[in-house]
Amino acid sequence: MSGVIGSMRRTLLSCSSLARNGLIGLAATAVPLAAPARAANASLFDTFSPLLDFNRQEIAVLTTALALLGFSVLSAILLMHNRIRAAKSESRLHAVIEGLQLQADRYRALLFAEPQILISWAAGDNRPRISGDTSLLMREDTPQRILAFGTWLPPEPALQMDHAVDALRETGEGFLLNLTTASGHPVEAMGRAIGGQAIVRIRELSGLRRELAETNFRLKTLIEETEMLRGFADASPFPIWAKSAKGDLSYANAAYIQATEASSVVDAVERHLELLDSDDRSEMERALDATNAFNARLPIVARGERRIYDVRAVTVGGGSVGVAIDASEADALSSALVRMAEAHRRTLDQLSSGVAVFDGQRRLAFHNDSYRRLWDLDAGFLDSHPDDSSVLDKLRAARKLPEQADFRAWKAKLHEAYRTIETAKDTWFLPDGRALSVVTTSNPEGGVTYLFDDVTESFDLARRFDGLIRVQRETLDSLAEGVAVFGSNGRAQLFNPAFAKMWKLSPEALREEPHIETVEAWCKPLFDDLRAWRTIREAITAIENRTDIQLKLERKDGSVLECMSRPLPDGATMLTFQDITDTENVERALRESNEALEAAGQMKLNFVHHVSYELRAPLTTIIGFAHFLADPATGPLTPKQAEYLDYVTKSTNALMALTDSILDLATIDAGAMKLELGPVDIPKAIEAAAEGLQDRLATERIRLKIDIAPNVGTFVGDQRRVVQVLYNLLANAVGFSPPDSIVVISAARTERNVVFTVSDSGPGIAPDFRQKMFDRFESYSHGLRRRGPGLGLSLVESFVQLHGGKVRVDSTVGKGTTVSCEFPIDQAVQRDAAE
Repeated sequence: MSGVIGSMRRTLLSCSSLARNGLIGLAATAVPLAAPARAANASLFDTFSPLLDFNRQEIAVLTTALALLGFSVLSAILLMHNRIRAAKSESRLHAVIEGLQLQADRYRALLFAEPQILISWAAGDNRPRISGDTSLLMREDTPQRILAFGTWLPPEPALQMDHAVDALRETGEGFLLNLTTASGHPVEAMGRAIGGQAIVRIRELSGLRRELAETNFRLKTLIEETEMLRGFADASPFPIWAKSAKGDLSYANAAYIQATEASSVVDAVERHLELLDSDDRSEMERALDATNAFNARLPIVARGERRIYDVRAVTVGGGSVGVAIDASEADALSSALVRMAEAHRRTLDQLSSGVAVFDGQRRLAFHNDSYRRLWDLDAGFLDSHPDDSSVLDKLRAARKLPEQADFRAWKAKLHEAYRTIETAKDTWFLPDGRALSVVTTSNPEGGVTYLFDDVTESFDLARRFDGLIRVQRETLDSLAEGVAVFGSNGRAQLFNPAFAKMWKLSPEALREEPHIETVEAWCKPLFDDLRAWRTIREAITAIENRTDIQLKLERKDGSVLECMSRPLPDGATMLTFQDITDTENVERALRESNEALEAAGQMKLNFVHHVSYELRAPLTTIIGFAHFLADPATGPLTPKQAEYLDYVTKSTNALMALTDSILDLATIDAGAMKLELGPVDIPKAIEAAAEGLQDRLATERIRLKIDIAPNVGTFVGDQRRVVQVLYNLLANAVGFSPPDSIVVISAARTERNVVFTVSDSGPGIAPDFRQKMFDRFESYSHGLRRRGPGLGLSLVESFVQLHGGKVRVDSTVGKGTTVSCEFPIDQAVQRDAAE
């Protein structure tokens, strides 16, 4: 009995559910549709109305029957005494259930008479209930995939559907969407909130409904496009107009109104204000009649200003539309571009580089004269605008291109420049020995520009420069001196091994280009003179007043280096270090030796000076007594005594002259010799000098010849010293002259000097003795009768130089010697020399 009751309960619940769904579907169907669909659905609503009323009566009857049935079932359970009555009640209940099921099937059949899908969400329930023909949208897969709109709609409609469903469920906002599925089928999606539930109906549009929807859509789109185009035309800064088939103005935008100075569109239409003049309008009408299009650049007076416009007009329907685009700036830029292109062409013609420009069709558009001369091409051939391949083939036939194993592939690679925007650089080595630098650049308007430069000399110079750099590098590395070059930033740029070895530095560390301060820190263990290092730093880092410096560095290890800096043209500074330890030691030894020699010389001079003074006193006494004895008043002398006294007198006179000469030299060496300047009577000076030699001339049988120029005059000098010079010259000439010879003394005047010349015919002076003939105590006898002390010529040179003059000697061995003494006439020269 309990099983029967459970079965009855489940049947009632099912009937209730079917009834509820049927009512919801009918309610969803009864929702007001769009205006085009209301007329089509009116008959459907009329059909559903009695069904809805009938359903309410059935539900009331069903409710009453269920109550009675429940009571009967309960009575049967409690009393259990009347089986027949219970069986009759159960039979009646099945009949009612079958009727309800049949009624629900009729409602469902009516609801889904056309293909559609119903999706409902109860209030507060996120689980949807889906019913209807799901194959309408998805041929396969589960019905729940329908809620994933992206699986059967394109992305944008799917997103639109998601937003509409979310708004329906959250706020109850209804929607009506015409969509197209991913497979191309048009569908209508409608959403409404009914009885606390959100219901979405999706049905396929077909037949009249589909055509009506498409027509509405096209009409709406056309209206939107028309308004959009009209708004664009009104906002355009260029005049736009439309004309009817008769040529009358039917539309004009705001720019057209401003250009024609009309007050409004109506004003422009009524007054037939035209933008173009009559000739241009006639030409435009002829072009529209012939080709349905007009395109020209015309001058137009707009708002009282003449400007250039690009006018475009086309035939549309029965009329025409046109637009005038302001091209004044473009026209000016085009003219400027043409002028600039011509200027560039003239400039390129003056370049030494060969330039060839090929257009987008790979034909030669421009070439300069350097290009023609570089390849030695015929001008007529180039003026015919050949293509790129023809030029290359012609050059290859003349063996003017680099030899290639695959010329076709090489040419194809070269022509890749027409399809790329990158600049390509290459070097061609031609069969004639030339080297060309080739730059290939693509042109913005299409085509390629080739630049050819003859870099043969550059390559040769580069090779020679590299060779010179290597030679210099090897030379620098082989130097014993340490060399380092520091840049203007104070960092070491170059060094040789001698520098690293001299300062005990690591070559690897120097290759890191350390700063001079770092190098100074490395070198301080050997040399820490802060002043010297500051001088070196300033020489390297100074910007102005860059001069050479020279330093002597005495290092702690006892070595001595000579440092020199030399500014270089590029702003760098070269330092050289030379080890002069041995030289310094030798110099020190030589200096000490020289000081010792100077001390010895000074000692000798002091000794000679002292001895000379000590000799003068006894000599004066001897000479005095000799003169006293020779005086007849003293008494007669025997011949032998007179002879001896003559010897004593001559010897003492010679010794006195030697002593006087030594004293004069000592005075000159001490810088104490002063000339008593005055007019010198040249003839008297020669006569005085010759008078002291008369006895020797007679004894030696030598004749003295005096030759004085008539205009010799006088000059300023020390008369006594001039006589002494002439006496010593004559004495030297007599001493070296053979008997019966002639000694000549002459005097002449030049523009600046007075010249005394003494010549003899003696044996001459050997070349090896000429360099020291004026040295003191140097005597040259050459096997003659007597040998002097060697002071005469030394005194001659000293006295002449004191006067500011000079002595010249001209001697030929075996023929004689000539000595010339020049005394300046200028008193200032003599005064400076005497001082």
